[in-house]
Amino acid sequence: MLVGAGESHLAAVAQARTIADAVGLARDLVNMPSARKTPAWLAEQAALAAAASGLSVRIWEPDELAAEGFGGLLAVGSGSARPPRLIELGYQPAAWTRHVVLAGKGITFDSGGLSLKPNEGMKSMKTDMAGGAAVIAAMSALARLGAAVRVTGLVAAAENMPSGSALRPGDVITHYGGRTTEVLNTDAEGRLVLADALAYADSVLAPDVTVDVATLTGAARVALGGAMGALYATDDGLAEALLAAAAGSGEPLWRMPLVDDYTDALESPVADLANIPHASGPHAGSIEAALFLREFTGKRPWAHLDIAGASRSSAEEGDRAKGATGYGTRLLLRWLTEPAGTSAHLHGGE
Repeated sequence: MLVGAGESHLAAVAQARTIADAVGLARDLVNMPSARKTPAWLAEQAALAAAASGLSVRIWEPDELAAEGFGGLLAVGSGSARPPRLIELGYQPAAWTRHVVLAGKGITFDSGGLSLKPNEGMKSMKTDMAGGAAVIAAMSALARLGAAVRVTGLVAAAENMPSGSALRPGDVITHYGGRTTEVLNTDAEGRLVLADALAYADSVLAPDVTVDVATLTGAARVALGGAMGALYATDDGLAEALLAAAAGSGEPLWRMPLVDDYTDALESPVADLANIPHASGPHAGSIEAALFLREFTGKRPWAHLDIAGASRSSAEEGDRAKGATGYGTRLLLRWLTEPAGTSAHLHGGE
């Protein structure tokens, strides 16, 4: 108890503690070694968080994913003995008027698949589900923070491993909704699982706005370093709202361009899209990955946060913990719970 503190001060302390607890949850999930952190384990942790936070929860098992056509998620997980899951969390306050979908990449370990990473590149790959962790953590705090917007959280969880049953370069997969992708590199797997989640959100959940969060490309880290996330958005109002939330939460973002001319790099002679360009040479890897994801959003207001650099830190740096940083949790909560955050301007549209 703070001596002499008024109700507003106590409320602010309680709010800060709730946010800190959510960031702690995200860090704990990301820091868990992958020997234990299977897609099923991540789904269990999400269900526990949901039960403690009054959220609805649905865990899509492999048979359900196959029956409904989640081909990207199943293909990425096909090389592992530990099959994928789709985690669906729901928060619905009494008087909601707008619906937001948060989609998180949940690769519980990324070996690169048959396009195998070198050992140095694998050492930190238990953190490749940091986007999914941020979604679970943010969802866990919405009720306690009194968020006025309906939010659905989707986490596409899979382990990307090499084996005799693994996805191969040259394979063509069919995503949820029927769009096809020629896979040219199995280490560009995050976009394949997120494509399913985004297509499902567009087709079934019909949100007012969708935001995905993912440790998607090394190119984003090269461009912006280890403290800042890359923001792509199809709606200027949505971008401005997320940039304001980033500044207010201390989790910086930099808006990057969605260059339509670069979509030519994703053309495939045998599928609707290729997951990386056919041609060798320098490419705008982070932009091309964002353009790939945009194809699955159904032209709804959408933003993509590429947090490959900001999701982990090699040293204690101010409020950035060594290891998992929990990046994205504070930012999303700021955006979703600001009093102005329910307006059409801040959530996309006019």
